[in-house]
Amino acid sequence: MKKMLAVVVLAALPFGTALADQDIGCGIGTQIMKGQNGLIFRVLGATTNAFLGNQTFGITSGTLGCAQAGLVNSDVRRTMFAATNVDQLSAEIAAGEGETVTTLAALYHVAAADLPRFVALAQARHAQLFPNADVTTGQVLAALETAMAEDAQLARYVG
Repeated sequence: MKKMLAVVVLAALPFGTALADQDIGCGIGTQIMKGQNGLIFRVLGATTNAFLGNQTFGITSGTLGCAQAGLVNSDVRRTMFAATNVDQLSAEIAAGEGETVTTLAALYHVAAADLPRFVALAQARHAQLFPNADVTTGQVLAALETAMAEDAQLARYVG
């Protein structure tokens, strides 16, 4: 039975190309599978992108084959990013470092020179940003923006 299933799957792979999405997004997986054709390569590329969680970073930084231009405004992008990564953000803000908190700063268009101040402020206010396990993404971002507005150097990044 297993052999027969394997034969059917292998026989169907060439037809998968016609059904496959022609764009699996951007990220390391897309870069690795660049130039490969077929469903299996698209699945591997998309799985690699999802596993490594690098598409958001690529989109915000314009790297990994991602374009920064798009129709989603900054507020929505920040909210979507924070909602997707809220647990990682909490951990990295508490630690005072990490790619996720750096990406959040990039979504606020924080200049590289102000990044250490942004991270330090967020770390100092961690208890206010994440007061309990039921905090919403909107509450986290509102508290962060309030803290940024109170800081003379970071106030220019919030409106």
